[in-house]
Amino acid sequence: MDRRWTSIPGPGDIHRHVLPNGLVVLVRENHANPSVVIEGYIPAGSVHEPARQAGLASFVASMLMRGTETRTFAEINETIESVGALLSFGAGRHTSGFSGQCLTEDLSLLIEILADILQHPIFPEEHVERVRGQKLTALQERENDTRQMAALAFREVAYPEGHPYRLSPAGYLDTVRTISREDLVSFYQRRYGPHGAAIAIVGDVDTQQVIELLTEALGGWQPEANPSDPEVPPVSPPEEVRRKVVPMPGKTQTDLVLGVPAISRTSPDYHAALLANTVLGVFGLMGRLGENVRERQGLAYYVYSTLQADKGPGPWATIAGVAPENVDRAIAGIEKEIARMGEELVPEEELADSKAYLTGSLPLRLETNSGVASVILDMEWYGLGLNYLQRYPSLIEEVTAEQVRDVVARYLRPGAYALGLAGPQEG
Repeated sequence: MDRRWTSIPGPGDIHRHVLPNGLVVLVRENHANPSVVIEGYIPAGSVHEPARQAGLASFVASMLMRGTETRTFAEINETIESVGALLSFGAGRHTSGFSGQCLTEDLSLLIEILADILQHPIFPEEHVERVRGQKLTALQERENDTRQMAALAFREVAYPEGHPYRLSPAGYLDTVRTISREDLVSFYQRRYGPHGAAIAIVGDVDTQQVIELLTEALGGWQPEANPSDPEVPPVSPPEEVRRKVVPMPGKTQTDLVLGVPAISRTSPDYHAALLANTVLGVFGLMGRLGENVRERQGLAYYVYSTLQADKGPGPWATIAGVAPENVDRAIAGIEKEIARMGEELVPEEELADSKAYLTGSLPLRLETNSGVASVILDMEWYGLGLNYLQRYPSLIEEVTAEQVRDVVARYLRPGAYALGLAGPQEG
């Protein structure tokens, strides 16, 4: 085995502890330098907000550091900055999360502040309006960004009305304008608590001491309820091209997102799809798509593919930026590469290169404490098991060329996909 894999985190050095209130604590010691990373999630994402309040989870996460019952926004920032630490919050589709780092000697202080923010935010009215203004500005800027608007258009045709993956976690101008302070407080009270939450601490720490610190700081955090996570409904694959165009006059480039709602992270097809996606639009200069659509044919400024497997059927899509006059030819080129992968076996050497890329890039992600924290939180969130990283090389190596062909044929079919376009064209 490659010597890089001998130090890969696993059951021997990832310590998992569950506090009596349900909060999962994951600790991995790394004494290479006197620093610590702390990351975590709470099941409080955009899937938990009503469509008319799209952006609510993100708004709440952005408000958490704006003041607690005993600390003002300024005091929180001054305390963190005085020791050179970092702390931030954000929200995604299924979870809201936090990320921080500090010197070992300041960990107890950072945990104390984090615990205060998680348990006692007060959502000051004046900060509600400031944060709203920042979010509205960002949403206005998004409306001028062809890549982001194409992604929004894609989601709207890939997922049916009412599906939690259809809407933007950032929300929309009309929804963010109408969210009230009471809405923020209500969402926080409904969704924030230790049930289903996890914290990873990686770095120069003593595991038992970390568990004691977190027990003292967060062990008394009691949920108002045990919120259930909504089931993400399956999505019927497109039977034809579902197309949505966002006209953006004055732009010189068209961005497109072409794909389908595909698989969950725990699907048996996941590793075959991951390898197929690497061949299609990741490896080298962005895989076959980059080599043929961009390099050989010159039809795109950039092109790549992405597999966003989630708790539910996340999108498997190709993303490209093209000259407006090349849109149809670029789409045809993308379709051709997808069709070829669904019909022909990937040659042995090409498959081996992509396997080596996938297994070789993981140790690089694990070279930093933050990389380790992110990966072990993913393992917890998706229930992959503490030995997942040890199993990962064989999970990739076992995928055959036949499985790659079959998984592409199953999910990616020419003439049957969702297509979001944003640029100067009208339709």
